[in-house]
Amino acid sequence: MFHDRLGCSSISFRHLPLAEALATMAGLGFEEIDLGALPGVCDHVPFELTAHDAGQVADAVSAAGLRVRSVNGDIGDLNVPLDAAAQAARAEHLDRLLALTRAVGAKALVLPCGALSPEPLRSLGEDLDLVAAQLSTAGERAAEHGVELWTESLHFYRLCGTLDRALALADRLAGTRVRHVVDLSHVVASGSQPQETVSAFAAGGAGSIAQVHLRDAVPGNINLSVGNGSVDFAGALAALRETGFDGHFSLELEAHDLTHAERPAAAAKAASFITDLI
Repeated sequence: MFHDRLGCSSISFRHLPLAEALATMAGLGFEEIDLGALPGVCDHVPFELTAHDAGQVADAVSAAGLRVRSVNGDIGDLNVPLDAAAQAARAEHLDRLLALTRAVGAKALVLPCGALSPEPLRSLGEDLDLVAAQLSTAGERAAEHGVELWTESLHFYRLCGTLDRALALADRLAGTRVRHVVDLSHVVASGSQPQETVSAFAAGGAGSIAQVHLRDAVPGNINLSVGNGSVDFAGALAALRETGFDGHFSLELEAHDLTHAERPAAAAKAASFITDLI
């Protein structure tokens, strides 16, 4: 029904229990999803994740007839220095998420670009160095699990909330296993434009952009449904084609201008619109 490179994030239906969210997306005609595992944002995956929990999530996805492109998770603020015990706990949490990623058949685990604050804990350079080191280590561990590690390099609410900071992080990650997710809503909310952002990341090498998240926005506001903001989706997808991007897209419609009852129809409308552009 929709383009086979276009999926939907379960975050779009985070108000529903996992089984209902999966059934809703499948019923709309989606065949691919991104699975939200973000504490306090989307609780479809338990934070204290056990092997039993991972199996239950995998069974639910399989029963819905969906394939998972990525798991969108969080292992804590990557610019926070940790002592040995806390680092070991983070590594254990990472392994649980990587095991889930593999169990659901996903290609990659996605991690954030730092704490939910633009203010560095030390200096900006030191914080970026630490985030890059943590992500690089996670990328190596992901490879051992047989999956990839991606990061949402530009996140309006996090440490790398501007294009300059996101590119500074990308420079530090050059040559590692970590690839980048570009979310067009965060790009526009931060004051940048999709075309310049795509070109800047693509300059890091073919394949540096792994996936693109889709939601509408205006400067300062990421929570708009597709068509109610100023994101130039046509221009963004054209720029991606020019770079040779062959990755996938995900609708992440955590929009505050919709009621819960309006979400399914809005998701279907957005998917049809984006399918035509792809």
